[in-house]
Parts: sequence; structure tokens; C-alpha cells
Amino acid sequence: QVELVESGGGLVQAGGSLRLSCAASGRTFSVYSMGWFRQAPGKERELAAAITWSGGSTYYADSVKGRFTISRDNAKNTVYLQMVSLKPEDTAVYYCAATKGSLYSRREYDYWGQGTQVTVSS
Repeated sequence: QVELVESGGGLVQAGGSLRLSCAASGRTFSVYSMGWFRQAPGKERELAAAITWSGGSTYYADSVKGRFTISRDNAKNTVYLQMVSLKPEDTAVYYCAATKGSLYSRREYDYWGQGTQVTVSS
């Protein structure tokens, strides 16, 4: 069992930055690959970024590539999402999730946080 708690969301102007954190409970965090998903009003939840259990491999959606950076600290049971050059279209609820399976399929993620709101004003 893994419990995930996101923090760091908020309201920021376009061009600004935010860093999201996701703290995990449990001693097995380091065996899970982690993803940051986001869901805007009226849209499906999409994978924004993901990182393997070791941190050796990452994935970014085209829409965030070059602006978002995912990282993890297994000693602190925490995964981060650094977001810079934010755009109004980045406005969404951001969720972290854990998987022992594929990084790329939402169905493979077993554990989810409650989400944190990110709002980017123009």
C-alpha cells in the first residue's frame, strides 16, 4: 500500500514557475515508477511526465517538454515536478500516481494522490 499526498499547487501568472511535490508513505516507494498526470475541466486526465523507479529514465508529454522536469528523491520518498514558463493551458488539477507497470498507461497506475490545483492566469 502506498499513500500519496501532493502539494505545491497554486495560482501563478503566465511565464511563472511552480514546483509540485508528492510525498509517499510506505517503505516500498523506491520500487515504484511515478507519474504526474493532469486533468483540466472537461478534459481527460493525461500523463504529463513520468520517471522510472531508479530515476534513470523519464517521459514528458510534448506539451510540457522543455518546460517541466520530473525528479525523485527515494531517500525522502518524494517525487517532484518543476514547472517553468507556465501557460494558461497548463491550468489543471495535477495528480501524482505510482505504478510497477508501464509508465505510459494510466491503467497501470495503482495508487493516486488527491490532486493539487494549478491555475495559470494570462
